[in-house]
Amino acid sequence: MQKEMQEQLCARTAFYRREHRSVSRARQFARTALTDWDLDHLADDVLLCVSELATNALLHGVPPGRGYRLCLSLDEGGLLRVEVHDSGAGEPRLPVPPAYGGDEGESGRGLLLVSALADAWGVDERVPGKIVWCAFRCYGKP
Repeated sequence: MQKEMQEQLCARTAFYRREHRSVSRARQFARTALTDWDLDHLADDVLLCVSELATNALLHGVPPGRGYRLCLSLDEGGLLRVEVHDSGAGEPRLPVPPAYGGDEGESGRGLLLVSALADAWGVDERVPGKIVWCAFRCYGKP
């Protein structure tokens, strides 16, 4: 019986409309999942990444009248994956730092934070749109 529980994949999904309060709702949704899965030790980094990915979806990936989907999954190997699905065009890219000729504006740093905090991140295709994801190893907590 214990072995069956360890192999089971945990997953949660929520859909949010294109509105600014959805970002705080997405964070709360993620916080609840982390607590239920005994992953509170990852909360600070994961919640910041959820905020950044959800905000990017709102600003760049969700056309008017649409929304985005937040998916969290935990596999049997202890890998937590956070995905934000949107229907917008374009592919997110890391901005060029000011020291290398990039813009010094206050926006555009979300993916830099995600790349610094997560163990991995990327973009997958979706029709329409894309999936921007990040992953965290749950060290010592499979």
